[in-house]
Amino acid sequence: MTIDLQTRIWPSIDHLGRETAALLRQEHASRWIRESAEPEQLISALECVDGAFVHAYCCLRQDACIPNEWVAGVIRKSPVPLYGIAGIDPMSPDCLDELERAVEMGFVGVSVCPSDQGFHPTHSAAMRLWERCEAMSLPVLVARPGPLGPGAVLDFDRPLAWDEVARTHPKLSIVLSGIGSPWIDEALAVIGKHTHVHADLAGLVERPWQLFNSLLSANALNVIDRLFFASGWPVETPAKAIETIYSINAFAHSTQLPSIPRPRLRAIIERDVLEELSIPATGGSSAVAPSVTIRST
Repeated sequence: MTIDLQTRIWPSIDHLGRETAALLRQEHASRWIRESAEPEQLISALECVDGAFVHAYCCLRQDACIPNEWVAGVIRKSPVPLYGIAGIDPMSPDCLDELERAVEMGFVGVSVCPSDQGFHPTHSAAMRLWERCEAMSLPVLVARPGPLGPGAVLDFDRPLAWDEVARTHPKLSIVLSGIGSPWIDEALAVIGKHTHVHADLAGLVERPWQLFNSLLSANALNVIDRLFFASGWPVETPAKAIETIYSINAFAHSTQLPSIPRPRLRAIIERDVLEELSIPATGGSSAVAPSVTIRST
């Protein structure tokens, strides 16, 4: 079974926040604009996989919001299995209430972005959220909805910050997007230390040389079996991401560089993330909230 662990949809890039929208409108980010993240486009892109996690998003600091209710409505109508990942801002005063509402709508995990949302992973408010997620068996996916803006607090994105979270909440599943890039070595160390910490390849699949080196390190440290497939759509399509992973050893051809065994590459793509993260294999109709109309701006 191949599940894309990270995809996003939005009515317009303005819903990603002020700084992110401004960056995406710059010339160097024109690819994001051409590939609008409409639900129908996502469904079409998922033909080569068995389902996908769809992330909502909430960031008070940037006035960013892809509402959980809207994502739930898309999932409810989807002809392919989709699994809702609730966008929760730990700095919101009602984040625990929002978590409860998301679970009632069928969401199976939580998506956060510490640098944009402006919190350290061990902030007291965040720790209360992790405690609730642990009690409800909800994985926490640490992701990024767009490029780094000038207001992002990079210190809050460092993977080592999750070591204390993992020690305090030993049953909480944590997934670090992009193997914690740019701190990949830190992420691999945390993954190697805690069996309930994983990582996905979103972001790296569009940078093959960095992906190759990251997979070599993960293989050498014997943690490659803790990596999940993720395209990061709409930045990359699942089909292109799969092709990149399977062809990654091209960098080693006719050189003295080591390579990653093909069975391990295949295992990343076909890993049963639902079982790994203790998520029921329902999908599609699991989110039962009525659809919500959002006007593009």
